[in-house]
Amino acid sequence: MADLVIIGGGHAAGQACASLRAGGWSGAIIVVGEEPYPPYQRPPLSKAYLRGELPAERLLFRPESFYTDHDVTLRLGERALRIDRAARRVETDRGSLPYDALLLATGARPRPLTCAGADLGGVFGLRSIADVDAIKQRFDSAQHLVIIGAGYIGLEVAAVAKRRGLNVTVLEAQDRVMSRVTSPLVSDFFTRVHREEGVDLRLDAQAEAIEGEGAVEAVRLADGTRVPADLVVYGIGVLPNQGIAAEAGLATDNGILVDENACTEDPAVYAVGDCTNHPNPLLDRRLRLESVHNALEQAKTAAAALCGSPKPYAQIPWFWSDQYELKLQTVGLQDGYDATVVRGAPEARSFAVFYLAKDSLIAVDAVNEPAAFMAAKKLVGRRVERHLLEDPETSLRDLALAAQRG
Repeated sequence: MADLVIIGGGHAAGQACASLRAGGWSGAIIVVGEEPYPPYQRPPLSKAYLRGELPAERLLFRPESFYTDHDVTLRLGERALRIDRAARRVETDRGSLPYDALLLATGARPRPLTCAGADLGGVFGLRSIADVDAIKQRFDSAQHLVIIGAGYIGLEVAAVAKRRGLNVTVLEAQDRVMSRVTSPLVSDFFTRVHREEGVDLRLDAQAEAIEGEGAVEAVRLADGTRVPADLVVYGIGVLPNQGIAAEAGLATDNGILVDENACTEDPAVYAVGDCTNHPNPLLDRRLRLESVHNALEQAKTAAAALCGSPKPYAQIPWFWSDQYELKLQTVGLQDGYDATVVRGAPEARSFAVFYLAKDSLIAVDAVNEPAAFMAAKKLVGRRVERHLLEDPETSLRDLALAAQRG
């Protein structure tokens, strides 16, 4: 029987374990994870878990008993140090593990702050249960929270903190929020929402230094302005954890390079999730995605290939963000659009933006519009008549059904 080692402890690792056993993998499965928890879900960290509405055990991808019941060995709190591909061994801080097949689910890490004072007490990134536990401990005593970065993480934290009664300032170096993932129209909408909620949201604001004696006291901007702070959370993007693969001689380029079956150039080594750069035939390009959907589907793809029944990866990505009572759900990637159609009412905080390129629907942003989101999952990537989208009498459900038939 072949032995499989999985490095990583997130969504992708958890799904891989389930899919491998369901697919007939009868050999050993050993999961090496740096954190002291079984594979768990990260999206709730900046949402329900930060709000205190979700206990840590409910973050788990599967209960710990699942791994015992399915003969999966969890080696938690253990760090993988290097891969010896010639000997097919993983060296860890606790010893050495032989493998017949290796699955890298190493995820990503927060892009670090490089400004002076980033190492002061009270400055946090947000990627793990431990990060959020530390932030929550300071919520009760903090008065002034400064968030550096207005992407999903930054704005989700701002929403939670504002409802907790903190004075919240968000600093965004770009000229709009969520600029990497959405259009100016949606960026402007969320900017208005946060300002209406009382957030001091500053655009084109570059943090130059974090000041304080032992702990943060203020954030100094490039223009000399000082913003009071006794707690700083930053979310300025992530970097793929590709180092262990690169050091083992595997090809990397903004992620570990894999093929349509999630296999690296080494037929014994697969990689899945946020750490990978993979081909997407539906979008006709290579991508690295920070997405639960991608992590789960790539894990299923790798498991199918390892079990001898390959099912090449071909998925339209989707994402979501919860801010206040708003749920933003996105299907597809909107870069490259040449036209937009808005359905619904932004002023009522319920609308959808459809992005078209050469009459094909390439992406949809839906704000508190679950029906539009569900239709978008069937419509994105297909040719859609613009006038039909513009007509409020046109049923999106009927459009989606017609697209599936034809």
